[in-house]
Amino acid sequence: MVFNIKDSQKRSIKNDFPREVEKIENIWIPMSDGSKLSACIWLPVDAEKNPVPAILEYLPYRKNDFTAIRDSVRHPYFAGHGYASIRVDLRGSGDSDGILLDEYLKQEQDDALDVLTWIAEQPWCTGSIGMIGKSWGGFNGLQVAARKHSALKTIITLCSTDDRYADDVHYRGGNVLASDMLWWASTMFAYNARPQDPEVVGARWKENWRDRLENTPPFVEEWLRHQRRDEYWKHGSVCENYSDIQIPVFAVGGWQDGYTDAIFRLLENLPKESKGLIGPWAHEYPEVATPEPAIGFLQEALRWYDQWLKGIDTGILEEPKLTSWIQNSELPAVIYEERPGKWVADPSWPSPQVKGQAWWLSDGRLLNQTLQTAGEQVLVPSVQEHGFYSGVFCPFGQPGDLPADQRFENGKAVTFTSEPLMETVDLLGHPVFHAELSVDEEDALIAVRLMDKAPTGESTLISWGMLNLTHRDSHEHPEKLEPGKKYQIQVKLDALGQQIPKGHRLEVAVSPTYWPSAWPSPKPVNLTLYTGEETRIELPVRTPHPEDKNCGRFAPPETAPVMERQVIRKENRTREVIHDTIGGEWKLVDFSDEGERRLPMNGIQYGSKNKNTWTIKENDPLSAHVKCDWELTMSRDHWQIKLETFSEMWSDDKKFYLVNTMIAYEGENQVFSKTWETEIDRDCV
Repeated sequence: MVFNIKDSQKRSIKNDFPREVEKIENIWIPMSDGSKLSACIWLPVDAEKNPVPAILEYLPYRKNDFTAIRDSVRHPYFAGHGYASIRVDLRGSGDSDGILLDEYLKQEQDDALDVLTWIAEQPWCTGSIGMIGKSWGGFNGLQVAARKHSALKTIITLCSTDDRYADDVHYRGGNVLASDMLWWASTMFAYNARPQDPEVVGARWKENWRDRLENTPPFVEEWLRHQRRDEYWKHGSVCENYSDIQIPVFAVGGWQDGYTDAIFRLLENLPKESKGLIGPWAHEYPEVATPEPAIGFLQEALRWYDQWLKGIDTGILEEPKLTSWIQNSELPAVIYEERPGKWVADPSWPSPQVKGQAWWLSDGRLLNQTLQTAGEQVLVPSVQEHGFYSGVFCPFGQPGDLPADQRFENGKAVTFTSEPLMETVDLLGHPVFHAELSVDEEDALIAVRLMDKAPTGESTLISWGMLNLTHRDSHEHPEKLEPGKKYQIQVKLDALGQQIPKGHRLEVAVSPTYWPSAWPSPKPVNLTLYTGEETRIELPVRTPHPEDKNCGRFAPPETAPVMERQVIRKENRTREVIHDTIGGEWKLVDFSDEGERRLPMNGIQYGSKNKNTWTIKENDPLSAHVKCDWELTMSRDHWQIKLETFSEMWSDDKKFYLVNTMIAYEGENQVFSKTWETEIDRDCV
């Protein structure tokens, strides 16, 4: 995960703001229990004489080093336009007190309420506050909004979710998300072990560091203990009671991001003033995101905050409920610098412009008319290596993130192909796959891919979804399958905004495996599809709206100047699929050297390397194995820290096995080493 701003990014650098800005590097915010959180504040210099509203970003990613570069382009921009912009490190992260025991705990929300109270009481603040955040900061923005603090008037949430079980890095469709669960847990395992800065907190940094090393658990253990959608996942999932959020929400995402589905649910359920924006982007802020077109998102954010924090009519109330980018068809590529397309406007969601169009599956064909005959049986066997070319769950815009040509995959699944389309269609929303099926084991899953097949044969993945079939009726109360029994199921695929040109074909591929996205079922599964009225895919076909021609007139991107930094080591990323044809072993090795940088503002130098390996053998689902290794370094003058972590996950037919090792160095000396080993029963996965 790289937090960096490329100098080549197409944007206008602004430093002639309406208000002169001062930066308070380190300030302590007291919590109700006596602990302190570390904050950085950008303020108009005359704010105490002329108080301003505030914007809060609340993260565990270390304001003084890891996010300092990205913070520098955003927070001064807000301050220069008449806001106090505040960046706070969560309890247990950066220079803040304590340790971080898990994601999105009640303590995190309680601390946020204390932060909001503190901000509202400052002489430079009018008492009106907004929040902004991407990913973790987008999640907790929604969660804090649901706590109804009187000073919090609005939030902007980017790349976030309202449902921690169904739509995050742990489980998808009731399956263990093997591509990400251990990887993200290993990421936080390493991140959480970084110490406070001695120049900020003094000598007590070492005692706190030892506490973090010894007592911060590997998060994956708790995540894997909750394989159903129980109270653990309901906590922090605002979908449990949308009515708790009573303030306007601006929900933003991109088609390459892993969290875009949530935007549609939020627009359907949150206060009517809420709006949505979806571009072609990866997991990043739209003013610096790839692929192009990037937009003047900071200007849009100011319009939003001016409306709700300053009471200025900026016209946003008259704008569409959802503004989204319909992407043109492109041949498959593992990275795109640009995705041509068009902006469209939907005044409400669900949109009257979007209607379901059914396509039925039969004999390798995808038909857009009701079948004349039914009852054909299509056998779909398990191919354990199906899925290696699926790309990553949540792209950050790095080379190699996106799915390769799906012709690599289609021979390992059963694929249904349409005739060439007679006219161009636009798709916006969720495709939904319906099927009548049976399986020959009591545990099974189904993975469904939707593709745009070019006349020249290339196959581009445009949406996908999967379902643990024991979760067919409930993620909270799964039930084993009865072999041979027919079931009717549906799989909601990821939302898309995609044009399919005349002459292209649609493809739907079905499989009971999808490694490394889904942890395999304990035994190889033969899945049988029964063609007929029930076995079909419904596509969200959109017709134009009169407002389409007036929407998406965004200004070019603007940011504040990027802070000075020195590149010590450049970034590098490799992603390789390795096939041992003799041993029948398949391996995906994803290596990311995230580079090393030095920040002259405080002298901190930091860098990281991450290697992830997913392995499986043909015909052997119990051979699935994941290994995630991290190396993090931090230094300043005579202070050097290095962290090494090694995380592994595998299973048999009854249990999951986890091993996490942490090794810490101060200078040349190893000062800490510990291994956590855990066995956890499989529960209908």
